[in-house]
Amino acid sequence: MVDIQKFIRVNDRIRAPQVRLIGAQGEQLGIVPLQKALSMADQYELDLVEVAPGATPPVCRILDFTKYKYEEEKKERLAKKRQHQVHLKEIRVKPNIEEHDYQVKLRQLISFLQKKDKVKVGLFFRGREMAHQELGRRILDRFMAESTQYAIVEKPPTLEGRTISMIIGPK
Repeated sequence: MVDIQKFIRVNDRIRAPQVRLIGAQGEQLGIVPLQKALSMADQYELDLVEVAPGATPPVCRILDFTKYKYEEEKKERLAKKRQHQVHLKEIRVKPNIEEHDYQVKLRQLISFLQKKDKVKVGLFFRGREMAHQELGRRILDRFMAESTQYAIVEKPPTLEGRTISMIIGPK
């Protein structure tokens, strides 16, 4: 986890001579000298935290820094929890695949796409099957046609050695 304290200046670490100050209840207190802002934060027994260092003058807020740090870490954890990492799944078939086996592979392809994963479909030729590459192309075209409502073709079928492969991504 990223240590938020490294990036945020608090109390004596603030370097600007003047700051735009926001009070403990969120009210605007205007532009004040740094020493006055620090004394006001002391008065409330809270910290002076630089929330927008890029602004001129920097925006500082009077708040409890440990609570602020906790809230930021909580937001970060929640964002990390909700993100989805795209994986590349692979399905391997042969040119003389039977209908039932084809349907099983198609259902598997569709389930991967519904989970928002990319799928690499590889069709492998053995021995004399290389003489009938059109059979393999026909199977891959059928995969493309039957998965159009769930997917888009990111890389069309290409022959690489004894393999025809394509990459299908979720819509």
